[in-house]
Amino acid sequence: MNSFPRLRPSPALALALAALFFALGGSAFALTGKSSPQPRCQTGAVRAIAVVTGDPLHGIQNLPGQFTGQARFFARRFNCAGGPVQVRKLSAGTYAVRFVGLANPSVVATPLSADAVGAAAQPLPDGSFQVTMHAVDTQQNHLPPVDVSFVVVAF
Repeated sequence: MNSFPRLRPSPALALALAALFFALGGSAFALTGKSSPQPRCQTGAVRAIAVVTGDPLHGIQNLPGQFTGQARFFARRFNCAGGPVQVRKLSAGTYAVRFVGLANPSVVATPLSADAVGAAAQPLPDGSFQVTMHAVDTQQNHLPPVDVSFVVVAF
């Protein structure tokens, strides 16, 4: 006589196995079936991002004065239009960011700093955006611009 009890699957185990089967089958279908990509540049969606950190060796204060899209100046960058993301330094704490091919975006900017720093972004005639980082004192007064890393999001 066998001393091991005969194991029967419980209803919960059968249900879990069925769910696993359908989940794996659906994933396999999704990988092999034809699907159309979702529109990436819809109004209201995040259409572009630039996380500008500057050159790892020389900092953000040494960004070039002409537009560049070199990866070393960005921690992250994305443009749903497929064009490059470019940045250039205008003056201390003031930069221009351009999302090539992206029509009429609205943008917001924020500093990547633990210090009290504010940010402002406004469109320029050439389609780029002027981004200014400035220190803020305890009374929320704007102080001179400062060179700090920043994020620009276009929607």
